[in-house]
Amino acid sequence: MIGLLRGKLLIKQPPDLMLDVNGVGYELQASMTTFYDLPELHTEVTLYTHFVVREDAQLLYGFSSQTERELFRQLLKVNGVGPKMALAIVSGMNPLEFRQVIHAGDITRLSRIPGVGKKTAERLVVELRDRLPQTDDSSNANLPAMSQPLAVPASEEAINALLALGYKPAQASQMIAAYENQGLSVEDMIRRALRASLN
Repeated sequence: MIGLLRGKLLIKQPPDLMLDVNGVGYELQASMTTFYDLPELHTEVTLYTHFVVREDAQLLYGFSSQTERELFRQLLKVNGVGPKMALAIVSGMNPLEFRQVIHAGDITRLSRIPGVGKKTAERLVVELRDRLPQTDDSSNANLPAMSQPLAVPASEEAINALLALGYKPAQASQMIAAYENQGLSVEDMIRRALRASLN
């Protein structure tokens, strides 16, 4: 099991990134919450990881905190939730927000996440309410603060990231359209679009 990687950040194109660890390039997928915390390219970064082995692929997922990785793992235990849906969920809400939504039984907000229908949202509440603590115990789980992400407007990259999270092309384009002329970074456009879609 690969649990943690520390290396130079070579590529970051949401939700994909590549880390150079002692000359070996590791390809990972990361949540948008993690992307917001990534440093500039060619800077060293440490990520907690989760390794998924399927018949047709071996996939590595990266997270900036142990708390976020633990939420991802808890989501995978829910019947009908795979890595793609779990990544979409942790991209739309940080662990604290997700716990609050689960304990409030907010089916409507959960259903706004791509791929999460009403039945899946109800299943998330039922199965996770007793597993997730209501208090925030992640004070020691986050990594040290990192530098700001690239501030280059790239609406196409933002749309592609939303497509990778499960949004339909027309929906992704509409979500980003309101922010593409504001000089925002890719990560900021995605963050605002996700926030707007879930509220």
